Amino acid sequence: MLPFDDRGARAIERVYSTPDVVAQRAEVLALLAAGPGERVLDVGSGPGFLVASLADAVGPDGAVRGLDPSPAMNALARERTADLPQARIDDGDAADLPYPAASFDAAVSTQVYEYVADVPRALAELRRVLRPGGRVLVLDTDWDSVVWHVADRERHRRVMAAWAEHLVDPHLPCTLSGHLRRAGLRVTGRSVIPVFNPVYEPQTYSAMTMETIARFVTGRCGLTADDADAWLADLRARAAEDDYLFSITRYCFTAVAD
Repeated sequence: MLPFDDRGARAIERVYSTPDVVAQRAEVLALLAAGPGERVLDVGSGPGFLVASLADAVGPDGAVRGLDPSPAMNALARERTADLPQARIDDGDAADLPYPAASFDAAVSTQVYEYVADVPRALAELRRVLRPGGRVLVLDTDWDSVVWHVADRERHRRVMAAWAEHLVDPHLPCTLSGHLRRAGLRVTGRSVIPVFNPVYEPQTYSAMTMETIARFVTGRCGLTADDADAWLADLRARAAEDDYLFSITRYCFTAVAD
């Protein structure tokens, strides 16, 4: 798992500030369509960007709760939402939500359940805290969807295999429809949100994520610091030659509580 200490939380905050993730967040907000006066839960709220946007959407008569197990993430989120009285950030775990049954009109979770060990329990908890007819949006990544242009394909394969260890299930979207259905949630929509970086630019998802990957994989799956540095150098060489390309696909599921 990735360390979500203060340094890790700040790194995630920077990634979530890139135009790529800002655009993804806008699509999520449009699909969830939170309205004035609604009660909305963000499971795995991280640095609080989505909570702040949802608070604006529900207005002063609504309520938004963000939940995250990381104290460092929650500190950033509380700072970000300090001037939004309708928003509150809670400490907690996706598999044991600290809210009464039928507390929310809608719930959202982005890039979270792929880190959760017991997805059936977590989704059952999500269903429990939703009112009948309440809406759900879940977005996760299948990491087989990554396309990254490198010269050394074998080294890249080893790096990505080691990177997959930061997740519980790097292929969760393949089974997510069934998980939602078994939790009592009727799937109403499926869509994809691609992150596409056809050129190298410092303020992009891939440029910021490659440094995190290099740090994480060192010492895993037989990879050394030299291997990680060589992988980074390979990507930077593609950028220098104007031959860079990165793409990853987010899978978005909407559902309602029956």
